[in-house]
Amino acid sequence: MLIYNVTVGVDKKIEQEWVIWMKEIHIPAVMATRMFISYKMYKVLTDDDGGSVSYATQYSAKSLNEVEIYLEKFAPALRDEVKKKFGDQQASFRTLLEEV
Repeated sequence: MLIYNVTVGVDKKIEQEWVIWMKEIHIPAVMATRMFISYKMYKVLTDDDGGSVSYATQYSAKSLNEVEIYLEKFAPALRDEVKKKFGDQQASFRTLLEEV
């Protein structure tokens, strides 16, 4: 099992709007690609810098091939949507994890 983890720092001014958008629009769009079998979203409780809050969304995939297809075929357009909607009010980084 692989976990595609996306951690996002969000400006506190847009936090509630961002969370709603993630749950209602973005995550369903990611899951509609059928490259992942499940997901979980977490609020990061450590590392508070005052102006932002962080969230980690973890998408579970059966294989590296599915993650690679997602990254090549679907991720660019989905990332563009996030950038268009929230601009520099959020910043993200991604990691790929393997269950051991």
